[in-house]
Amino acid sequence: MIKLTFCLRRQPHLTRAEFQDYWYNNHGRLGQRLMSRIGTIRYVQTHTLDLDLNQAFAEGRGGPEPFDGVAEAWWEDEAALRAIVDDEDAAEAFQEALDDEKTFIDLANSPLWLGEERVLIDNGEIKPL
Repeated sequence: MIKLTFCLRRQPHLTRAEFQDYWYNNHGRLGQRLMSRIGTIRYVQTHTLDLDLNQAFAEGRGGPEPFDGVAEAWWEDEAALRAIVDDEDAAEAFQEALDDEKTFIDLANSPLWLGEERVLIDNGEIKPL
């Protein structure tokens, strides 16, 4: 599996609650509608909780403010992802998603990358390295 991880920061005019509501209820529906056109087999949103523990974790590591959320999208493999790169319908779907993202995500401050998961502990079970 290949996974796109997208660490999201909201547009400055939005509160975290407004951002997360729009992301889940509007962009989430859009993602569900577009998934077959862009070949994703899984899409997950992780919404940052407004807990004082976030600040404690960040301060303990000298880290920055937390992201407002993380989006993850999976494809079966690199070949599946490459197959849609030149697909006109997929390009239109990706553009539709991007046009929507511009309305609520601070794209310049929201890194994204492709990666592969390596599970070390699953359901309390330590996996061999």
